Amino acid sequence: MSFLSKDVYQYRRDGLNQLMDEYNLDGFVVFSADFFQFFSNFHVDVQPWERPIAMIIPRDGKPHAVMNALSTGHIGFARQRDNFWVDDVSIYCEFPLDERDTRSRKSFAELLVDAIDATGLAGASLGIDISSGWTETIIKAHPETRFTTLVEGTRSLRWVKHQEEIAVMADISQFSDWIQERYLEEIRPGRLVHDLDYTIARMAFMRAADIFPGENFELRFYTLSGPSSSSPHGDGGQAGAQIENGHGIVNIIIPRLNGVTIENERTLFCGNPSDVQRKAFDAALEANEASIEQMVAGNAVQDIDAAARAVFARTGFHENVLHRTGHGVGQVGHEYPGDMPFNSRALLENEVYSAEPGIYLPGVGGFRIDDTVVVGADAPRVLTKAPKSFEHVVVG
Repeated sequence: MSFLSKDVYQYRRDGLNQLMDEYNLDGFVVFSADFFQFFSNFHVDVQPWERPIAMIIPRDGKPHAVMNALSTGHIGFARQRDNFWVDDVSIYCEFPLDERDTRSRKSFAELLVDAIDATGLAGASLGIDISSGWTETIIKAHPETRFTTLVEGTRSLRWVKHQEEIAVMADISQFSDWIQERYLEEIRPGRLVHDLDYTIARMAFMRAADIFPGENFELRFYTLSGPSSSSPHGDGGQAGAQIENGHGIVNIIIPRLNGVTIENERTLFCGNPSDVQRKAFDAALEANEASIEQMVAGNAVQDIDAAARAVFARTGFHENVLHRTGHGVGQVGHEYPGDMPFNSRALLENEVYSAEPGIYLPGVGGFRIDDTVVVGADAPRVLTKAPKSFEHVVVG
């Protein structure tokens, strides 16, 4: 099983406790779905803007979650697997209850205040992960309560990964490499791009059923072929798009296993590429490898981006860059920090980044190679190992 254990919870909780100590806080309240999952290991099945959720975490004590009735079954299944890290949960219903119904008739706002009371945080100094109007509800009940919004501080807790997270990332990276092999087998001229994607998706979900049975496996993927790939996310008209001989193909594979995500992207060719395509591919591959080399503790975060851009400047593709070289990867595909090109702080061991420098030639296509990489003390550790040499990526 690849579910994260309570050792990961304690690791994350220790980080949060240090943050609370730094700001002299008595507790912390989480309102966003991402950080709710971060501290509970619960795959949030509702959107908080529609059905609010919260977790109240005292500095010294057990957390208390306030959740929607829609999640009741999901909570039960998580408890059966013993991978829900919160024991105390209050449930509110968003609909009128029959007079015989024994469930609580309190609203989210009322249960939120109750949870503040139950955790001994009435009138305390509290941190929050995002700005939220629900803080006014608490202040109305307890006017002496003070809130400090710690967006950047909370995000920093997600930089350095626990070894269990990295182990899951390695497992799912190996799985994504298998998917890359299927792409090479299935590409052919005249094939609908959607047919290619969903054929491979079917294979992927069948394989996941064998190697990750009963686990939370998700897959985001799509393919861009030919000139449409000159826009990083396609031309907005993919219905009916076909692979043609001579097309460059950019695929995007983003699997997520039990709340842990990686990215794996390759540039492939259907038939022999032109000289321009080959030159652009070589530059993209060199930039990918240059950015990876910078992922060593002590180097600056921005060195990752600078290394790739130096390659593009030297090879004449500096005006064909449309995005930064990468971003943090972890609980979601785009993690913190997201300001790689401008971030001068030192990289920390066991941070995880995407290395995805790309260049885009209108009328020709895009050239992007993306690996998931763990920052090492002495050398980076590349988790995605699908071959990316020119000789390997030409099909037919």
